[in-house]
Amino acid sequence: MSLLKIASVPPATVAPSASVLEAVEVMAEHAVGAVAVVENGALLGIFTERDVMMRVVLRQRSPKDTRIREVMTAPVETITEDTPEEDALVQMVERHVRHLPIVNAQGRLTAMLSIRNLLEHRVDELARELHSLDQYLSNDGPGG
Repeated sequence: MSLLKIASVPPATVAPSASVLEAVEVMAEHAVGAVAVVENGALLGIFTERDVMMRVVLRQRSPKDTRIREVMTAPVETITEDTPEEDALVQMVERHVRHLPIVNAQGRLTAMLSIRNLLEHRVDELARELHSLDQYLSNDGPGG
């Protein structure tokens, strides 16, 4: 299954010249924990809630005056839409990241995958499997 079915498409984005405040407003508007930093169609980095805390709040920087290019995470880890769900989850866990931009064959940003997307999808799958097993076990066998 393509990761695009469970990721945020299109992803929330900001320019590197945007302020931290503008980026946080975009995150709030889209109800996401990260924005991709894009310029002229190229993915330059990612700005996350963790970046807000560690690189802005902790260092007492002004969200209005601080530009995203100063506090974004770059270079950024990426995956493709064909990356298996399990591989994406392993990459997130091993690298301690909660968001992975999804890029196409040309390296252009197409979506943003969050660990929440993956876990919610997996919980839905498990619930469907459990329901199927429950139905199977509660049905009468052959001959009643």
